[in-house]
Order: sequence, then structure tokens, then C-alpha cells
Amino acid sequence: MLQGFKDFIMRGNVIDLAVAVVIGGAFTAVVTAIVKSIINPIVGLFWLPGEDGETGPALIGIHGEEVVFPLGNLLTAIISFFAVAIVVYFVFVLPMNRWKARQAAKAGVVEEPEAKLPTEAELLVQIRDLLEEQRGTSVKTPPTTTPPAAY
Repeated sequence: MLQGFKDFIMRGNVIDLAVAVVIGGAFTAVVTAIVKSIINPIVGLFWLPGEDGETGPALIGIHGEEVVFPLGNLLTAIISFFAVAIVVYFVFVLPMNRWKARQAAKAGVVEEPEAKLPTEAELLVQIRDLLEEQRGTSVKTPPTTTPPAAY
């Protein structure tokens, strides 16, 4: 029973998922704090915050009220996503893939390169040849036609 659980846990996809969720959640808070304390003030150098404290370009709407496009929040989300994705990949996924490759090499498992798939033209030639075999005809020799019977 414990061996089955160990095999389940040691599957790469379970560990990758668990690590990504935990570290991604923790690292997101750090990245969000950095972006809010560095990127948002830089955006604030170019645009004043609106009435609700959002930083970004402000335009006057059709009803005469100011509308602020909160670029600070957008930049925070984009930078946070990419920073978390990069860290999770390089710190956890890449080493785990290398570890799996080493384990497979130790076990003597060699991955075979994928066979090259035929091109569309090659597939069409194969289809034509199969149809010719079924009909008993060939492209090189035109099919024989019987002259119409005289009545």
C-alpha cells in the first residue's frame, strides 16, 4: 500500500503541480509587492492617480467625467505572471525534468526519436497508389476502355 502511494507521489506531474501551486502562491505575493512598490511609482511619474487612487492615463468621458485607465494594476498582473512563471520553470520544472532524464538513463530507458511524419504530398501519393491497387489500374498506363457494343 505504501509503495503504491510512493509511486503516485513520485510521478513527475504530481510533484510539478504541487510545487507550482505552493511556490507560485508564495512568490506571487513577493512579486506583487515589488511591482507595487517600484513599477507603480514609475507609472505614477507619468500620470497622476485618479480620484480612486488608480494610476494611469485619464480621459474625459462622453458624460464629462474623468475616466482613468489603471495601467498600474495591469502592469502588476503582467509582471507578476511572467516573474512567477519564470521562477517556477527554472527553479522547479527544469531541474525536475533533468532529474527524470537522469533516472531514466540509470534505468536504461532510452527515448527513441519520433519518426518523421510524411508530408501531405507523400500521403496523397500513397492514397493514389492504394486506389490504383484496388482498381487494378496504373497512372502510367491509361485504363483500357472497351468500345461500345454494336447492336
